[in-house]
Amino acid sequence: MRLAFWKKKDKTDKKKKPIWREWLDAAVFAIIAATLIRTFFFEAYTIPSGSMEGTMLINDYLFVSKVAYGPRVPMTPIAIPLVHNTIFGMKSYTEAVELKYHRLPGFGSIVRNDVVVFNGPAGDTAIEGQGEMDYSQACRMLGRDEFFSRYKIITRPVDKKENLIKRCIGLPGDVLEVKNTRVYINGQPNVLFPHAKLNYIVRTNGQVPGVDENVEFVRAANNSTYVYNLANDQVEDVKHAHNVVSVEPYLSEPAGVAPVNPGEWVFPLDTVNFKWNRDNYGPLTIPKAGVTVTLTPQNIAIYRRIIRNYEGNTLDEQDGKFIINGKEATTYTFKMDYYWMMGDNRHNSLDSRYWGFVPIDHVVGRASFVWFSYGPDGPVTDIRWRRLLHSIHALEK
Repeated sequence: MRLAFWKKKDKTDKKKKPIWREWLDAAVFAIIAATLIRTFFFEAYTIPSGSMEGTMLINDYLFVSKVAYGPRVPMTPIAIPLVHNTIFGMKSYTEAVELKYHRLPGFGSIVRNDVVVFNGPAGDTAIEGQGEMDYSQACRMLGRDEFFSRYKIITRPVDKKENLIKRCIGLPGDVLEVKNTRVYINGQPNVLFPHAKLNYIVRTNGQVPGVDENVEFVRAANNSTYVYNLANDQVEDVKHAHNVVSVEPYLSEPAGVAPVNPGEWVFPLDTVNFKWNRDNYGPLTIPKAGVTVTLTPQNIAIYRRIIRNYEGNTLDEQDGKFIINGKEATTYTFKMDYYWMMGDNRHNSLDSRYWGFVPIDHVVGRASFVWFSYGPDGPVTDIRWRRLLHSIHALEK
């Protein structure tokens, strides 16, 4: 304590911080600030695959708004800052402290056809060497013994699962149906976005089709039939191209026929009760918080993962009866809202048709705008200037 408080303090007595300490303080402040911004406001994200082409392209760098739907409070708060789930091949977080799902108020809620970033619900596990992949479907594709000889399962908390980006086609309570590749919501056809893609059968008069060189060629079926992956705004041009006789969507199977190959089975992976395929699917009602459904042996495949994995109950099935949390039940009331996510590149997208619903606690935020983008020749010589600083809404047109 300074007894002579009336005397002016000599500032020269104060020791100056060493330069390393100043740099350390600045770095700590920057990390804390960046972590708070990344957690509660917006986060950078890179498009890793072609499932959203041609709306979003591989190597699009975009910002994801956390405040659009309300920032999600971290469920695994003890983690290395600015790292998602691994660092140097090891976990970047600890599960010593885990919090329940909670979302702060945001500017709104998910709107149908929003482009959404979310934690992948597939299989509720991460499979080393395969990214997020559905465990049950992987076993069907490879065989159980082959699967375990090649891959290792890593369990991750919800907020540490891999981030995915898709378009939200269906909202809680919606009835979704796909008829010959066309999506219907509540009986009405959904919006066709100009750059969304689909495989088409292009039949010709026996000559090579005279289509534009920018049209994506897939394969030749025979000397007069070809498969192209066309954006919606390319279809009419191809129909009028030289040597082209007809253009039709390429269907994996007709309506009412489930795929024979288990690797092509769609959710809920029950081909006895659900004769669905990727191009003819549903009708299916998307679960909504507070809604009660009747459980039957015929529909339980749709709700198993919701009851057990997403909403944390025990579920036993005995002689056609259902035991939930130790009590026999004939109905179930949903605790959370669920969404249906699909890629714009419809025949090249692993989405809700294969792994089902996306719970609200998996939602990260809304894709906002592209701040940088480059093509296959690299970020120096192949910058996509026309995409820079464009909103997702502008790129959809």
